[in-house]
Amino acid sequence: MQIVRERNIQSIALIVLLLAGVFFTGVSFGESRISSATTLNELAGKEVPAELAGKTDFAPFWQVWKTLNEKYVAATSTAVANDEQKVWGAIIGLTSSLKDPYTVFFTPEESKLFENEINGNFEGVGMEVGIKDEVLTVIAPLKGTPAERAGVRPGDKVLKIDDTVSNSLRVDQAVRLIRGKKGTEVRLTILREGKSDPFEIKVTRDVIDIPTLDFELKPGKASVSGGDTEAGSGLRSDGVFVLRLYNFSASSPRLFRDALRKFVESGSTKLLLDLRGNPGGFLDAAVDMASWFLPAGKIIVTEDAGGRSDTKIHRSRGYDVFNKNLKMVILVNSGSASASEILAGALQEHKIAKLVGTRTFGKGSVQELVKITPETSLKVTVARWFTPNGLSISAGGLTPDVEVKLSPEDLEKKKDPQMAKALQLLTE
Repeated sequence: MQIVRERNIQSIALIVLLLAGVFFTGVSFGESRISSATTLNELAGKEVPAELAGKTDFAPFWQVWKTLNEKYVAATSTAVANDEQKVWGAIIGLTSSLKDPYTVFFTPEESKLFENEINGNFEGVGMEVGIKDEVLTVIAPLKGTPAERAGVRPGDKVLKIDDTVSNSLRVDQAVRLIRGKKGTEVRLTILREGKSDPFEIKVTRDVIDIPTLDFELKPGKASVSGGDTEAGSGLRSDGVFVLRLYNFSASSPRLFRDALRKFVESGSTKLLLDLRGNPGGFLDAAVDMASWFLPAGKIIVTEDAGGRSDTKIHRSRGYDVFNKNLKMVILVNSGSASASEILAGALQEHKIAKLVGTRTFGKGSVQELVKITPETSLKVTVARWFTPNGLSISAGGLTPDVEVKLSPEDLEKKKDPQMAKALQLLTE
């Protein structure tokens, strides 16, 4: 409510007030000519870097900072952000302005969590998520994890995490909500293609041990579409060698090499590489794996840094141990992303393998982790991937040579028409 003052003021008093008003207006105008940053003596490092001087006006930022310090009163809480927290919030806002879900600033707490994730095991549900068409989407549940066992599927749209609506969350924020202590439960509200209404999946968190590769198939369990295998190998009775790759970790090139040795020793010339639900990993791992199938110098993927540096072309290292008798099919789906798309795209365009399944996720950008302070870091997109023929992986992913979808009925009856089609192509 506004306060209205009485107007019975003497003339002389009015004159004095007017003169005072002129004086204070002059003082206020003079202060407005001084940068707000110069009045914040308690802050260090507020100077504008030389390369930005004259290009970007930071005056509004410092004016807001100064105004908040002077005027802000918490409406519902006595807790007020300290200066360090304000800096972190400003940086988060800066990165969010790019509208790139993969460019993220990590505060001290978040940076520690991220480092723990990339260095080993973690507690959670075991699924990779990303932003697709501006919706939080499951890239893939990892093999043998709580998410997979609970029925989470690639392409599922996550509308809510417990009671938190996801439409305004960054990927890192969503991940922090999904993760938690072993034995605790998280509720995911899912919208799935083919279903008109959202539904809820409850997942009990556990310690996640990320698998890498599987070809040691037990007798009689070669694939979900049938066909016995020899003990201790990935060889089916129909002569197809099945190799499943779940991620591109630091150890995956060695494990992949060992699996290929088993393939050669089996005497088979029919290789089925299953990359469904593989969310990717290290670029170098994808380049190393592709090099087993391509002559030296063949382009595997091009890294475009947007003109800020020279375009980098990653070429085959020329291991190239297979002849023209090789028949190869790669299974892909919407859970095949990043390094999976690099490997599959290179072998598809060089006519080494046919792709069977559904369109891949389309995660074709490169991130670099930069230390900002000893406790904080910035994960920033620094380049985009292009296939040997110049296709931007981010522009919708890879299109399979033979499209085969999995229906809800197929999943319920544990049928796999994608695998069946791949086997048909390899054995006909």
